[in-house]
Amino acid sequence: MEDYKKGRGAQINTRNKFQRDEKTREHIESVDDWTESNAPTQYIEQEAKTIVNKVDSPDVGMWYSMNPYAGCEHGCIYCYARNTHEYWGYSAGTDFESKIIVKKNAPKLLRKFLMNPKWECVPISISGNTDCYQPAEKIYKLTRGLLEVCNEFNQPVGMITKNAGMLRDKDLLQEMAKKKLVSVLVSITSFNEDLRQKMEPRTTTAKQRLRTIRELSQAGVRAGVMLGPMIPGLNEHEMQRIMKEATENGASFSAYTFIRLNGAIKLLFHDWLFKNYPDRADKVWHMIENSHDGKVNDSRWGVRMRGEGNIAELVNQQYKKYGKIYGLNAERWELDCSLFRRPGGQATLF
Repeated sequence: MEDYKKGRGAQINTRNKFQRDEKTREHIESVDDWTESNAPTQYIEQEAKTIVNKVDSPDVGMWYSMNPYAGCEHGCIYCYARNTHEYWGYSAGTDFESKIIVKKNAPKLLRKFLMNPKWECVPISISGNTDCYQPAEKIYKLTRGLLEVCNEFNQPVGMITKNAGMLRDKDLLQEMAKKKLVSVLVSITSFNEDLRQKMEPRTTTAKQRLRTIRELSQAGVRAGVMLGPMIPGLNEHEMQRIMKEATENGASFSAYTFIRLNGAIKLLFHDWLFKNYPDRADKVWHMIENSHDGKVNDSRWGVRMRGEGNIAELVNQQYKKYGKIYGLNAERWELDCSLFRRPGGQATLF
């Protein structure tokens, strides 16, 4: 495919549902001013107003989240966070992975938030939406800034990434782990490099993600593996290998999600699937539909992340079986909120 945008997950820019007008190219020979959607990544620096958000969804396992970046250069085609980019006036497609909003004052905002005497300490998740260790972090180091603030306040955090860049902060994570203040999940979706490069084009390899789990666990950081999303016909058959190798590299717990295509992601994934895997696209699409009551998305709490029907149930049974075999069904592990202190010695009130 001559027009395929290598290094990008999305191959099109979908319409932003919040915008009345949209710009399209009607003729390839047009002389109108036009910006190609495969343009280099643009970092848009911003002074944000808030950084910590309350999470109302009851099935995502977090109370609060904070995201130093909006948009994600990793370009994972299935990413549910794509839809949120429309709130910023951009497309969920190539805009999401090429126009990255950088919240430069994120650590300052977190400090202000934690200093509020009304804050009663509960864990906060970093990367509840986009990956906090995407390429922008190497430049801006905002995630490290957030961790430094959390370490100072003894504020517990949960983290998830699919980038080995997390190892740059191993020193901080190790220090926090000694106080039972951090737990991390490393996402692994496939050992098939051809699939990874197409589906998650700017992420690190599965081998590097295993190294991340291994080095963090050896440093005393509680590390687990996230299998997700599991996509029938593409990667669900790799579940056992992912869990086995994650365990061998020190993972002590796991989680998984089943593919769901909400909002604009439905159009983006459909376009991507038929361009990359025309030989099995129809089969994969129908298996996803069969797992969401004839649709490719389900918004019901408790069902949307797992799917339903024979295929989704088979994936769920595999997850439980191999989790038991490899010891990844760890009992609930609580982060320690009792150590929280504000500078000056003020403890949190419960």
